[in-house]
Amino acid sequence: MSGIRGKDTKPELAVRSALHRRGLRFRLHAVRVPGRPDMVFPTRRAAVFVHGCFWHGHDCRLFKMPSTRQEFWRAKIGRNRERDAEVGEALRAQGWRRLVVWECALKRRGAAAVEDVADRAQSWLLSESPEAEIRGP
Repeated sequence: MSGIRGKDTKPELAVRSALHRRGLRFRLHAVRVPGRPDMVFPTRRAAVFVHGCFWHGHDCRLFKMPSTRQEFWRAKIGRNRERDAEVGEALRAQGWRRLVVWECALKRRGAAAVEDVADRAQSWLLSESPEAEIRGP
């Protein structure tokens, strides 16, 4: 597992690139923001997380509990889910808005999926909505 990336993953880079092309500027992995979001938009008090469906136990077609060492994986993925909830509470307490982009939202129609996600993320960023989630079919 030491080879698994925690940041700069392919889905994260795709979303970052699409938002940057639209003129949206952000900070990466801000240490002072709870959860070290993948992207932080300080002027909009918005944090964007790009979650991998497997590692965060998303209820989609990309997540399947491994058949080996099930106790280990249940504990690991369960703790990731708990941490996500804790980070969400901490962000709300500090006045931050949160957007979660799931990996499955990017796995559909190739490049069109990334642009669709970027459209939805941009419209959320320009709104005042406190939380949103972009998920696949």
